[in-house]
Amino acid sequence: MKIFYLGAIGVLLIFLSCIPVYPPQHNERQFKKEFLERINLARQKGCNCGNVYMPPAPPIIWNNQLEDAAQEHAQDMSNLSYFSHTSKDGRSMSDRAIAIGYDYKGYKNYTVGENIAQGQMTIAEVMDGWLKSPGHCRNLMNPAFKEIGVAEVNHYWVQDFGGRVPFSAEQERLIKSGRYKLIQKEGPGH
Repeated sequence: MKIFYLGAIGVLLIFLSCIPVYPPQHNERQFKKEFLERINLARQKGCNCGNVYMPPAPPIIWNNQLEDAAQEHAQDMSNLSYFSHTSKDGRSMSDRAIAIGYDYKGYKNYTVGENIAQGQMTIAEVMDGWLKSPGHCRNLMNPAFKEIGVAEVNHYWVQDFGGRVPFSAEQERLIKSGRYKLIQKEGPGH
């Protein structure tokens, strides 16, 4: 009987040693919630970005397309061991946003921006660093940005911002009637 138990325990130990162990992933809902709370608290209060005071700005909302673009860039930087707003294949943040579906067509205004960081261990740490950096802080406080997506892969952090303003109902009516002419330029990064 002892031999059977020892054999069963041995088989169980071998089986358990073959199961891959993955690092714990952050809770996606909590990740989004904490980022939005921290960003919107700063936007609500206003803050100094270097020596420039940025007044309060409207709250920002989460956008899954911007999150996908941020995730793709964070994963790419981690996989290829680089740190830059420009991907190794030459794409800019606006190129990545448009490729993922965050497009400018059909909108009156379109603006995008990006913050990146490397090495920080927590949301609090990366947000503190971005708020202390004048350029990153101005992105966080920019009232033209209305949406955000954030990702972290192996301590590569990417925060992608977007702001799209649709045409008003009256402008759409005038466009459809032909009485309002659009002059279309190439989109960002083209």
